[in-house]
Amino acid sequence: MTNATARKFGHPDTLVAETAHWLVLVRPQQPTFGALVLVCKEEATAFSDLSPGAFADLKDAVDGVEALLRHTVAYERINYLMLMMVDPDVHFHVLPRYPGERTHGGHTFTDAGWPGPPALASHVALSEEEASALAADFAARWRA
Repeated sequence: MTNATARKFGHPDTLVAETAHWLVLVRPQQPTFGALVLVCKEEATAFSDLSPGAFADLKDAVDGVEALLRHTVAYERINYLMLMMVDPDVHFHVLPRYPGERTHGGHTFTDAGWPGPPALASHVALSEEEASALAADFAARWRA
């Protein structure tokens, strides 16, 4: 069973990959192209509540995320934001950062905050179908 945070970000339709303890989801609101959400599957609302296994498995999830985004987005920097103000389950917003633009699926994605902090309010809102299609594309690349 998935937690409310994963469901809010479209699980299972936005699922890119899954490790033993983490879900990698496409973020439907894309402040930058390739924005993901990394959601812990454990019932935890504080980072310190995670099991040792979840901490160890985070390495595998991050390795996969960065390899995927390096090849599909060609980011220059990557930000992991652990905000957990609205959605209390342990999760990170993963934002590939870059100057200029990226295009995909008829959309142009700019990093409005580059080179400063991410501008989360400036985003491309993907439809459910677009988010699912991007997740399927990323999932195929993850497995490759």
